[in-house]
Amino acid sequence: MNAAFDIKSLVQEIDYGTPASKAEQQVTLTVDGKSVTVPAGTSIMRASMEAGVEIPKLCATDMLDSFGSCRVCLVEIDGRGGTPASCTTPVGEGMVVHTQTDRLTAIRRGVMELYVSDHPTGWNEKAGTGASEFDKVANTVGLTENRYGIEGRNHVKQENGVAPGHGSLAVDYIARDESNPYFTYDPAQCIVCSRCVRACEEVQGTFALTIEGRGFQSRMVAGMHEDFIASECVSCGACVQACPTDALREKTVLAKGLPERSAVTTCAYCGVGCSFKAEVKGDEVIRMMPYKEGKANHGHSCVKGRFAYGYATHKDRILSPMIREKITDPWREVSWEEAIAHTAKEFRRIQYQYRR
Repeated sequence: MNAAFDIKSLVQEIDYGTPASKAEQQVTLTVDGKSVTVPAGTSIMRASMEAGVEIPKLCATDMLDSFGSCRVCLVEIDGRGGTPASCTTPVGEGMVVHTQTDRLTAIRRGVMELYVSDHPTGWNEKAGTGASEFDKVANTVGLTENRYGIEGRNHVKQENGVAPGHGSLAVDYIARDESNPYFTYDPAQCIVCSRCVRACEEVQGTFALTIEGRGFQSRMVAGMHEDFIASECVSCGACVQACPTDALREKTVLAKGLPERSAVTTCAYCGVGCSFKAEVKGDEVIRMMPYKEGKANHGHSCVKGRFAYGYATHKDRILSPMIREKITDPWREVSWEEAIAHTAKEFRRIQYQYRR
């Protein structure tokens, strides 16, 4: 990890866990002693975030519909038995919610311990800057060790002190998929939260991903036993953006490290005007992240804006304006003043010719 990496220099976005409700009716409830008023139909998770109380989560994100599979966002509600999932439970008038109790802490820690029992080692070493959502949740619930050992079915085992990658292969181990030119997929880090599958369906609408198998054999796959590059994947990056464990990861980040700072900008490829966070390390763009507040794209993008930003520093990039009078004429390099004047003149000609 780069010790100079400063998270405060990156543009931060709040993830409320579930989409906003559009209901006009308002509901008031109490979360950990804090009163909050939200639209009816809002999830307890989102209401808690609006009250300033963050509930641990893995399968939930406000870019996707509620799913309720990870079981770490459980809460207690006065007058109601059990520990319902806050992402799938809507608020109610006068509801009193508790998100931090000894019982909930024990449940969350137990759930996370089961996750890490079949997860590559190192999760407890990445609780700070640059950690994945999975690492941060493990730290949040106070998990420091795993009582179940490292005999997971999905990852490379450690045997006799041999580091991961050099031990024997676990029974269900599948090698990292490096076929896509922009990102990698490491099945060993996947917790089958389905966020990637749902992002492909709900956000992109390509339906390229699915969950294959049952029980311990469950895993995310692209297509029918295909590499990503051979599947219907269009490389939009929605799955990478959604992944909480870094099982899906940009190759630029793996090769060059985490970005140091970012700025909100507009994609220059077409006229849609998608908003991005350009994340930079030194003088080099490490990745382009779709900006959720963007009015044109709402946190999503196509492959060009997300990954094909290399044109900005390409040796053949056109750096000066050029014009030509006819399509058969050669291009002529001009100043910006001449280019703008030429454009204005042509606009006036078209207006005069067509009386518009």
